Order: sequence, then structure tokens, then C-alpha cells
Amino acid sequence: MDFNVKKMVKDAGAALSRAIQLTEEKLGTSEKTELDGHFENLWSRAEHTKNYTERIVKNTEAVLIPNPGNRVEDYIYEKIEKKRPSRLSNLEYLGVDMVEAGNALGPGTIYGSSLIKVGQWEQKLGQTERDFIGSAGMCFTQPLRKFLETEMKTIIKEKNLLEMKRLDLDACKNRVRKARSMLGQPAGKDGISPEQALEQKHAYENAEKELRIAQSEFDRQAEITKLLLEGVSSSHAAHLRYLHEFVETQARFYSQCTTVMTDLQRELASLCSSLPNQNNTNAEEDMQKAKVLYDYEAKDSSELDLKASDVIFIRDIQNGDYYMGKNDKNNQGFVPKAYVELLT
Repeated sequence: MDFNVKKMVKDAGAALSRAIQLTEEKLGTSEKTELDGHFENLWSRAEHTKNYTERIVKNTEAVLIPNPGNRVEDYIYEKIEKKRPSRLSNLEYLGVDMVEAGNALGPGTIYGSSLIKVGQWEQKLGQTERDFIGSAGMCFTQPLRKFLETEMKTIIKEKNLLEMKRLDLDACKNRVRKARSMLGQPAGKDGISPEQALEQKHAYENAEKELRIAQSEFDRQAEITKLLLEGVSSSHAAHLRYLHEFVETQARFYSQCTTVMTDLQRELASLCSSLPNQNNTNAEEDMQKAKVLYDYEAKDSSELDLKASDVIFIRDIQNGDYYMGKNDKNNQGFVPKAYVELLT
């Protein structure tokens, strides 16, 4: 118990000494030990790394999970190391509502069956999005956040400890200067007594000893902190790998989305052309004649084979490169716009 009290008194004295030293530095009445330029550059780079990594993580998570409430929920489950309950994406909720609407309005109608088809594809797109969010989190945001919570936190802790060692060092330097200035006072009848002169000498020797210890501790802590700061370069190399993985994951996601939506366009167009049109009993009434300009071999069953000079019927659809076409054999499929010419 006595040891703890002494330690508390010692720590309080050290804290007071540091506070006084810091105040005097700000007032310009005390000198400050400056770190070398290489160390300052390393620390500046580490600070930039920390600040921009925090911003990148925050903005990436906002892109992946726009709902801030969901982000908070995910963070809490991650901290307590508990698996988060499955949560549908917005696209999946949209898909569920479309399917329900299609069944309610009549799956045998063009609109009802189209709603069901689009709803099913939206659910597929939503699942693809969920897979992408999970993959992006594992390969990019989670490793970056781990870097901030481990390596960067350790660096900041050691840098703060170095600052305390520096304050201790500069306080010792001040005490040595004051003790040295007292040594020059004359002893004798008109000066200080021999006992006081001896005390001043002992005070100077003690201050010198404390300075050597403080300098040694400061140099050791500076070396430790410097080694950690130099390790930020290795962290940058790791972050570059995470960035490549994130881009690859994102590219794969957009490619999958393109495939899903292209398939949906074709499925929807095929569905609309195959079902009876309740609003128009003659399917060719909303189609125009077109002349085939060049031969074209269909890439798959969703497209039509074309032969130059043939006349077919076409209908514009929500696809910038294709028409929905119908030939004289009543076969229907996609037709590249560049291969036909409308006839008036």
C-alpha cells in the first residue's frame, strides 16, 4: 500500500512537471527538443495515412450500406462478435412487392406476368448486391479498419509516450541549467555558506544524473516510435492489395448486374411478345415494316436470323441497340437496329 502511495505521488509530480514544461514552451520561456526531419516526415505520413484511411472506410461503408441505421447495427454485431440476422436488400424488398403485385393483378395478363418476372430478377439482383457488399467488406473495409484499430492505435500510443519523454527531458534540461547557474555564486562572508555551496553542487550532480536517464529513455522511445512509423510503408503495400481486390470485386459485381439486366430485358420482351395482347388483338398493329440491310446470324435463341433484302416487322423496345422483330414465319426475337431500315 505504501508503495502505491509513493508511486501515485511520483506520477503526480511527473505530470505536474510536464504541465509546467508544456506551458512554458507555449509561452516561449522554455526551449523545446525538436525531433529530426526524417522522424517528422515519417510522422506526417502516418498522420495522413490515418486520416485518409478513416475517410475512405467511412465513405466506402456509406456507399455499400447507405442506411446509417443499418451501418450502426452491423458495427454493433461486429463488436460483440455475434452474427447479424439476415437482412433483405432494398432491391429484394422491391422484388418481393412486384411478385405479390403481379399475382394479385393477374399472372395471366401481360402486366401481371411482367411484374412477376421483373420482381424475380430484382430479387436476383438484390442477392448479387448483398454478395458484393459482403465481399467488399471482407477484402477492403474490414482490413483497413483493423489497421486503424491495431497498428495505427499502437503508433499513436507510442508517439504520445515519446511526447511525455520529451517533456521530461526538457524539464531535466531546465533543472540542469538552473543548477549550473547557482554554482557560480561565491562562498564566504558576503556569499552563500559552504553548506549551501555543497547542496548546490549535489543538486547539480543529481540534475545531471536525471538528465542522462531522461535522455536515455527519450532516445529509446524515439527509436521504438521511429521503427513503428517506418512500418507504415509495409501497411501501404497491404492497403494496395486490398484496393486491387476491392476493384476486382466491384468490377465483377457490375458485370453480374449487366448480365442479369440484359437477361431480364430479353425475357421481358419475349414474354410480352408471346402473351396475347389484351389491349390490341392484332399483334402487328403496333409494329412497323423494315427492310433487312445485311445478313445477320442470331447469337442465341432470343435473336432472329436475318437475310439481306427481306422485309420484317419490328417494334421499338427499351433497348438502345435492338428492336423486337418478327419475320414472315411468325418467329420473333431481337434484331440489331443497325441491320434494318424502317419502311414508310
